[in-house]
Amino acid sequence: MVFDLDMLHRFYDDYPKRIARIREVMKRPLTLAEKILYAHLYDLSSITEYRRGMDYADFRPDRVAMQDATAQMALLQFMNAGRCETAVPATVHCDHLIKASEGAAADLAAACSVNAEVYDFLKSVAACYGIGFWKPGAGIIHQVVLENYAFPGGMMVGTDSHTPNAGGLGMAAIGVGGADAVDVMASMPWELKVPRLIGVRLTGKLSGWASPKDVILKLSGMLTVKGATNAIVEYFGDGVSTLSCTGRATICNMGAEIGATTSLFPYDMADRRYLIATGRSEVAALADSVAEDLCADQAVIADPARYYDMVIDIDLSTLTPYANGPFSPDVATPVNEMREKVTLHNYPDRIEVVLLGSCTNSSYQDLLRAAAVLEAGLNAGLNIKTELVINPGSECIRATAERDGLLAVFRRAGAVIMSNACGPCIGQWKRKTDNPTRRNTIITTFNRNFAKRADGNPNTYAFITSPETAIGYAFTGSLSEHPACDASLDFLSPKVYTDLPPQGFAVYDSGYLAPIDGAPQPVIRADSERLQRLTPFAAWNGNDLNGLRLLIKTKGKCTTDHISMAGPWLKYRGHLDKISNNLLMGAVNAFTNETNIVKNVLTGKMDAVSTVARAYRDAGIGSIVIAEDNYGEGSSREHAAMEPRYLGVKVILAKSFSRIHETNLKKQGMLALTFKSPADYDLIREGDIFDVACAAISPETDIEVLIHHSDGTSHRIKVCHTYNAQQIGWFRAGAALNS
Repeated sequence: MVFDLDMLHRFYDDYPKRIARIREVMKRPLTLAEKILYAHLYDLSSITEYRRGMDYADFRPDRVAMQDATAQMALLQFMNAGRCETAVPATVHCDHLIKASEGAAADLAAACSVNAEVYDFLKSVAACYGIGFWKPGAGIIHQVVLENYAFPGGMMVGTDSHTPNAGGLGMAAIGVGGADAVDVMASMPWELKVPRLIGVRLTGKLSGWASPKDVILKLSGMLTVKGATNAIVEYFGDGVSTLSCTGRATICNMGAEIGATTSLFPYDMADRRYLIATGRSEVAALADSVAEDLCADQAVIADPARYYDMVIDIDLSTLTPYANGPFSPDVATPVNEMREKVTLHNYPDRIEVVLLGSCTNSSYQDLLRAAAVLEAGLNAGLNIKTELVINPGSECIRATAERDGLLAVFRRAGAVIMSNACGPCIGQWKRKTDNPTRRNTIITTFNRNFAKRADGNPNTYAFITSPETAIGYAFTGSLSEHPACDASLDFLSPKVYTDLPPQGFAVYDSGYLAPIDGAPQPVIRADSERLQRLTPFAAWNGNDLNGLRLLIKTKGKCTTDHISMAGPWLKYRGHLDKISNNLLMGAVNAFTNETNIVKNVLTGKMDAVSTVARAYRDAGIGSIVIAEDNYGEGSSREHAAMEPRYLGVKVILAKSFSRIHETNLKKQGMLALTFKSPADYDLIREGDIFDVACAAISPETDIEVLIHHSDGTSHRIKVCHTYNAQQIGWFRAGAALNS
């Protein structure tokens, strides 16, 4: 089945005209990112040479994708937008709320029982507003999108930070918060800071243990978690044609970990083969008709330094397997250097569990390569020395892997086959352990490895690898030993490079439900523990924000996992009041080095962050959060912005922000400010009171903050912001959806 075929025909019929108009205005060679971005301007007559990383522009994406955890809040907001149906094709995918515990059948049944109210709500909203619905067990959102919806040259927004996965098929797919998705579904202009462009030239060809995952693991180490913030990473070069479509998707997926707005590969024969294999021959033919503009112009390729803001070279022929971690996806270490790292940093050497799956690595090729390594070892008489957990990416992948005997190989090794869902990657892992706080090491094929993320244990050292490298580690059971570094185990080196099943993908029940004409409005029970209708936030009164109490000064990395934890809290993603009880509970208090304990200046006692925030709010006192670099790194979850807004926090003052989270704060009517001098972070003391002179806020002007210390002294500092006129309007209205 080809979805939205009429829309695709309109898009490809119009695309050459749009590109011609862009060339007429720009009068220079174009990168692929520029072609796709400019072709999706909300008003094509507004084309101009935007300043990358500085100017904002309005866009008109082609579609929206939402996963079940974030879809709840997005759709609750959409229900207040006053529309009868979505303006663009949209889908909901039930993949985040399924726990990984006993195995696929038992876990799926349990999820459908425990989450029945949420699933019924999402299904009813989808039916009512013309949204496609993918049932629990159908697969992980990004794999399902790649198999069914992604198309070369298109633009999509998704309420998940790994939406850029679709860039493997040449689509500008961008992770956003729910309010942004509502803009697109309501046919409103969608605003984005025009990204910088980072060109990555790939040469050579992968061999041995090296895989597409190692490209992004290496690049993460080069750029760090914020090196591509407000940038598009565009891949080009002779090495591109040697990579499969799903391998490219893996690279684009994890581009979120370097802060990239999205990542892109050019359209070529690998993408064409994938479209045909997934039943979209007609889409392949349409893309073929405009293929010359689904890649960067040849002049760009010939002299990339003139057209990209940064150019990075990676020789695939010299690439070796990596293991990134622990606790941050940019701590990149070649496997052959890991023994030294284990000794230097005293990492727990014994590997307890190897986990394969997640939206990053659960394609047919991923499972095939991993199974090939596993079968070679088993046939040679080797034993697996770790637990082994498998999460297929979709029902399409699971059914095909079952038919082709891949899952039988995993079962032979004692693996547990979990549901086609995110599972452990999003903290939905009911891990069986005799000590939930023990220092231990796990190997995953995921994209993130923040502390506590997989199993809630702050002492779990998680390392990110490719599937084949992960299986190699399963045979050694030791972080400091890997077959890639042992000539006697060379026979394990993966030699299978097939990217598509030779017999085609298996016939299966996709789990898709189409919207229903005339479906009734969704109903939310007044006493629901899982869902809560939204009340619009109050508008700003126009005055300076004086007398703000310090809620918490966070220390070090403060991701969305720290601000609004996933795992067991996912069940409250549709209930703002209840989920707000997890506000900043994972953030480290800079004054105590503890988590979820801050001083309530009204009582003089220490209490949970959310409890203190509620106390200040209920007393009519606003509060402020102080943070370090890349605040809000990680997920697109807008709960991390809505919770502080709901609990009376007025300002987040940080050294810097991640792109998605800064936008989410703006959308929810918060002030996201940065220290003009990062050293001013050190001035903040426990018990400080803040006056923020924001009454006259205007674009590109600093704001003055007066800090009152408890000893009677004070400091006056300058802070910066990136609000444009429209975003200041959101702030004045109390939220973007109020304006």
